[in-house]
Amino acid sequence: MGEFESNATILLVEDHDDLAASVGDYLESLGFAMDYAADGSIALNLLEENPYDVIVLDLMLPKIDGIRVCERLRDRGDGTPVLMLTARDQLEDKVNGFQAGADDYLVKPFEMEELAIRIKALIRRARGELADGAMRVGDLEFDPRTMRVERSGQRLNLSPTSVRILKVLMRESPRLVSREQIENELWGDLLPDSDTLRSHIYNLRKGIDRDYEHKLLHTVQGMGFKIAAPEDA
Repeated sequence: MGEFESNATILLVEDHDDLAASVGDYLESLGFAMDYAADGSIALNLLEENPYDVIVLDLMLPKIDGIRVCERLRDRGDGTPVLMLTARDQLEDKVNGFQAGADDYLVKPFEMEELAIRIKALIRRARGELADGAMRVGDLEFDPRTMRVERSGQRLNLSPTSVRILKVLMRESPRLVSREQIENELWGDLLPDSDTLRSHIYNLRKGIDRDYEHKLLHTVQGMGFKIAAPEDA
């Protein structure tokens, strides 16, 4: 699994303990962090308290079924990608799932590898990674293969350190990234002095935002930084 998905968190909503354990163990072996819910009520409570990158949601659940969980999620404006699992293979069930707001659908029994592939695709789509591996937030695009950064089609000249910070922020967009996480990813245990990151953030902001009306790099005082399009800021 690439770096782009390696820090993703999955909520698995499944009432069959053996299947939940098998799926959880497999996805954890790929580097995903896992959270679990055995019924729809627990799932909705967890979703109120925690952000997730993907929800793997069984259709048939105690208390509140998968369709109703998905509907409630979308009704309150939560756009977290949902991969719906079901033992049914009827067209009507698929239609109902998609109408409720599901993003993808997988019929039991399924191969674990296919589940992982579908999860990774949902994460890339949600985080703005393009089919060729590039990342995009608003009109800002970054290609990790060539290290090329463009905004509104115009190439931006950034320092190598600014590009590394941008990669972290775009990978996590629109979520907040703490100062500590950025420093750890860039320098590990060999932390620079306290003003170094601030200087690099200043240069990055100047490089990507100075000539544009809509600002993409946002600072949350005392908490960290994020790259977000205007509608997500």
